[in-house]
Amino acid sequence: MKKDKGAKWERELAQILWDKGFACIRGPASGARVQKRFCPDLVALKNGCIFIFEIKYRKSREPIYIEKDKINKLLDFAERAGGYAFIAIRIRSEKKWRFVKAEELDETPESFKISPEKIERAYSIRDLCAIADKTPPLLSFSNFP
Repeated sequence: MKKDKGAKWERELAQILWDKGFACIRGPASGARVQKRFCPDLVALKNGCIFIFEIKYRKSREPIYIEKDKINKLLDFAERAGGYAFIAIRIRSEKKWRFVKAEELDETPESFKISPEKIERAYSIRDLCAIADKTPPLLSFSNFP
């Protein structure tokens, strides 16, 4: 049942980004423990700008802890793709998405932590759109006709 809840929020964010002009794809095995390669929850692209998301939903604004291995794999995926790694956070009472850069998380001995203050200062969907809209399309750098 928990996996179904996570998929609901992945679909919600994918639809919001799609409506903003992004191409989006959910990871087919996101959250699976048996996979050989890391698969993020969601990848969104616009104008050649690549966003890779790990998605977290919380009932209230409280610290979020994420396993070190998961964040390291997210960052590795983003580096391979030439994109930005974010933790996408949806707080039920706020009904809006917030985005924290994965490389800006606070490290603890066993995990990475996102404080409520960091969630408050996080990027909005509008911020992500502004980043993507400033990125020139990939075709502008190629020799394609």
